[in-house]
Amino acid sequence: MTTRITRKYFGALALAALAPLALSTAWAQGGYPSRTVTFVVPAAAGGTTDISARMAAQALAPVLGQSVVVDNKGGGNGAIAANIVKRAEPDGYTLLMQYSGYHVISPHLAKAPQWDQKDFQPIANVISAPQIIVVRDGLPVKTMAELVAYAKANPGKLNYASSGNGSLQHVTGAMLEQQGGIKMVHVPYKGTGPALQDLLGGQVDLTFGTAPPFMPHIAAGKLRVLAVTGKERLASLPDAPTTAEAGYPGVNATSWFALFAPAGVPKPVIDKLAADMKKVVEDPAFRKKAQEQGAAADYQGPQQLGERVKSDFANWAGVIKSSKIEAE
Repeated sequence: MTTRITRKYFGALALAALAPLALSTAWAQGGYPSRTVTFVVPAAAGGTTDISARMAAQALAPVLGQSVVVDNKGGGNGAIAANIVKRAEPDGYTLLMQYSGYHVISPHLAKAPQWDQKDFQPIANVISAPQIIVVRDGLPVKTMAELVAYAKANPGKLNYASSGNGSLQHVTGAMLEQQGGIKMVHVPYKGTGPALQDLLGGQVDLTFGTAPPFMPHIAAGKLRVLAVTGKERLASLPDAPTTAEAGYPGVNATSWFALFAPAGVPKPVIDKLAADMKKVVEDPAFRKKAQEQGAAADYQGPQQLGERVKSDFANWAGVIKSSKIEAE
């Protein structure tokens, strides 16, 4: 009797130990995905995060064999969207299409952090893009030198929009203030979309942001580009000098837009999503579309993206401290 009970007991333990492995194997062998996947976006429609998410969702759907929808949850410097994904069932059906500013800059400014890096698993970087410095058409400046001269001649008058306090746009503005020896008024918005609308309407004078949402308005002559904050000129904006060429090499900022999953999602699901996103991002049509938008299709897998997060998180901590940016 004792021997039979012991065998049953250890047999049950063995089955229990194998259950997670069997579940993960089932997912890897085709159980995932069996329904719609949602990309939660931490910004309003119209910005590069939203554009990146929609480009990726549209291209990923046929690869996954399931619909991929975009759910915009802007606000809280990305915290609203991050918390939705953090608390979601860790089954791979609710993912975060994240903006680097919210992921590696905003946490340094949060008075009461609502999420932590360990709450998420990196899947893949999708798009990378430098910031551009863009002004409303009615502002009487055409170069960086003229912008700085205008700010000095009109102290306290020049204002710039950002997608939120502590966003990369905000930090880029602070960099320019330091480099140019000027002072501007920062006007934070809940995402690039609303900021762009007020820039077009003349309520703000300039902004810093990745090129995609601005390209149609630049082409129409409604907005003017003064410089690109990356190391090289953009192929889609060949006449716009880099900030280094314009005399401000310290104004250097690049954004990235990447896919993350809740911490508990099984590794086989992460691996499948990463492999499928690699197919998407490295597809020539996707790369061409990104370039036309003023960005670059830039695949990085889970490990490489994770290393990038750690490095950028540490680097931006120093920038924020030197720029004296504080939480509102």
